[in-house]
Amino acid sequence: MKTILVLTEHPDFAESVRAAVGPAEHRVIHRADLQSAEPLLNPQLLDACILDADLSSVQQLWLVEKLRRRLPNCPLLLCTGSVKAEWEEEAYLQGVHQVMVKPVRARLLNVFLDRAWRSGAVPAAAPLAPVPPAGSEAGDTALLRAPPFQALETLSALRDFSAILGDSLCAEALLRQFLLRLREVLGVNRSVVFLRPPRHGLGNQAAAEEFRLLRSVCAVGIPASLLEHFELSVDAGIGGYVHRHGRILRRDHPEAARDPAIMREFDLLGVQVAIPMFDRETLVGLTLLDGRVTGEALSNAELRLLFHLLEAIGLAVKNIWLHDQLVVNHDMLADVLRQFSSGCLVVGQDLGILHANKAARACFSNAGRMNQNFEFSDLPEALAGKVYQVLRSGTGTPPFRYEQVGAQRNVYQISIVPVQGRNAVLPTSALMVIEDQTQSEHLRHLEIEAANLRLVRQMADRLAHEVGNAMVPLSTHQQLFTKKYSDAEFRGSLDNALTEGVRRVSRLINQMRLLARDAVDFKEIFPLGPLLEEAYQEAQKYQPNKAAQLKHNLGEQALFLAGDRVALKHAFVEILLNALQANPATPRIGVNAQTQPGDNGTDWALIEFRDNGTGFTPEAAARAFEPFYTTRNVGLGLGLVVSRKVAESHRGRLEIASPGTAEGAGVVRFSLPLTQPIPGEDGAGTGFLRRTELKRKER
Repeated sequence: MKTILVLTEHPDFAESVRAAVGPAEHRVIHRADLQSAEPLLNPQLLDACILDADLSSVQQLWLVEKLRRRLPNCPLLLCTGSVKAEWEEEAYLQGVHQVMVKPVRARLLNVFLDRAWRSGAVPAAAPLAPVPPAGSEAGDTALLRAPPFQALETLSALRDFSAILGDSLCAEALLRQFLLRLREVLGVNRSVVFLRPPRHGLGNQAAAEEFRLLRSVCAVGIPASLLEHFELSVDAGIGGYVHRHGRILRRDHPEAARDPAIMREFDLLGVQVAIPMFDRETLVGLTLLDGRVTGEALSNAELRLLFHLLEAIGLAVKNIWLHDQLVVNHDMLADVLRQFSSGCLVVGQDLGILHANKAARACFSNAGRMNQNFEFSDLPEALAGKVYQVLRSGTGTPPFRYEQVGAQRNVYQISIVPVQGRNAVLPTSALMVIEDQTQSEHLRHLEIEAANLRLVRQMADRLAHEVGNAMVPLSTHQQLFTKKYSDAEFRGSLDNALTEGVRRVSRLINQMRLLARDAVDFKEIFPLGPLLEEAYQEAQKYQPNKAAQLKHNLGEQALFLAGDRVALKHAFVEILLNALQANPATPRIGVNAQTQPGDNGTDWALIEFRDNGTGFTPEAAARAFEPFYTTRNVGLGLGLVVSRKVAESHRGRLEIASPGTAEGAGVVRFSLPLTQPIPGEDGAGTGFLRRTELKRKER
């Protein structure tokens, strides 16, 4: 009888599977979730597993991945209500044998199970090899062939010495156990270990002079009060000799006898020999030993063995220091991440949460789970899918905006980057940085609303002022209309007032219309010269002056423009009117037009307007294109703003020459690229044509 595990929240589905496979031949076990099925996830207990899940989220693939890790060779079938191609492909890549669409069909299910068992049957567990008897040839080893007493003695020594491994993460305890074993095995009367301070470690960096000192960390048979203020140095005495020569030093050595500092340290500690402790590269410390309790000295063979043994212990001490450094670094980084105002979340390859600071928990955890373990399922589905994609592809996501769904409607900026080793193919984890921008987003909306309100208020004030100025003479004439209509002089004054009022209001309407329009129709082609003349005549209507003069140099061949003739004429009117107002007494305006090369092989038409006024001040040049900025008592301050909008809608630009220089005194440049589309050429023509080129097209 085969055992089938069915993972589903719906008992009806489990009953459907039980009826389909037949309860006589198969044992069907139903569990609601993975946690309740944990005791059954054993390859020796199960012959197949059927998972009821909708392939619509990354959590289901995570469940498949966990099942495949626990049951690597067990056939896994997945039943779903609807399936998408990309999710089905990912399920097969995760190790699913077959994806079936509900409802359960008995014949199809049995075919899938039989095929899975035939092609991928779980191999039977290999039986444990019987332990050969102690006297058999197969079980004899070198140790068992040794005499019983010698074997037991060797095993006892190994057992006693291996006791120091229990303190492998504490250097002081490790060395103390080592000295106690030496005293027990060799009968050493006194012993002490001196170590240099660790060179590395955040917040525990030893100074250069301190690193040249050795301090005792543990001792046997020597009073602690003696070692409390006693230090060795790598520059003199025992430490200096061992550091320079790198070999064992006995008290009765001739060089020791000639050095008073060495003899004084030997006598003070009451020891006979000093053995260096290396990590195969540098001196880690010193071990000083006395003779045996019987008064005998240690032999050279024993000292050589101790030298190599202490070298291994020196490596262990170095590894302990590295471990302590990693712990300090980890704690420091955890404290740093914990204090961040931005949320920091680290997700491992198995979709387990390796670290989540307080800000991340506050963003995505429920209020009741703040103090509980943060899980991957607590992440919103959209973010969980992106984290899963980063872990599988190794490619980070650019910062993106995420708006939380619910009553709070918080706004976050999310960045997800892979954490990958130098030679690793896939990242070991993914770091998600969460910046809460709800407050700043709210402030930005408030600033926009306040700016819009200021703009509307300023616009209303200027429009009311300008329209009011236009309506004053009309209102005056309207009041006198009945009494003085028969007066010819009054009718002439009324005609002038109506003409001037309509002109001023029409200008306001045109300005507003051009500011509200974005697109430009390039169907019309027209010459530049007549357009400038018309614009100049129109500008003089707003600023009449018989002494005004216009001189223009448009080159040997006239330029033809393609675009919105009315809009360009209005832009030129505003520029010329500004030039006329620069010197109301005797205005002189010069206009030059020429072509010049630009970037990327694009030619430009440059139209330069120059007046004889005082020029723009630095402040006026900087604020000339601000809406409603004006240095005069009349007007809205939208003239150059509208002209710039027209230039930009024709893919050109409007700029003011550098103020404060002779070249930049009252100079405005209107530039348009020679790449504007012309009708009939599918946008491949030019916006400005020489007259000869236009005639060739007409033929």
